[in-house]
Amino acid sequence: MAKPQFDLPGDAEEQPLPELRFLKALVTVLAGTMIVGLIAIIGLLVIRLGGSSSPMVPNLPATITLPAGAKATAVTYGQGFILVVTDQATVMMFDTDGRLRGQMLMR
Repeated sequence: MAKPQFDLPGDAEEQPLPELRFLKALVTVLAGTMIVGLIAIIGLLVIRLGGSSSPMVPNLPATITLPAGAKATAVTYGQGFILVVTDQATVMMFDTDGRLRGQMLMR
């Protein structure tokens, strides 16, 4: 009767399975792609947010005078003007120096 033969660890030089080599290559490529992507995102944030010469908010006047009892609920900036919406449903347009250009009741 023949003895059964078992492969014991260390008996022969073991080659990794082709599937495992492929999986290892995929994981390595994925890690490299993630690193490159992270560097690209950080670079874009630094370029976009760092040291821009044009300000995000325009120069605002020192004061804007609203009618008595009115409170601003929204403010928006345009090229050369500022719009203020009050709680009394009035839209007021101001110059960049704070002078009232016009107003409109929204009812």
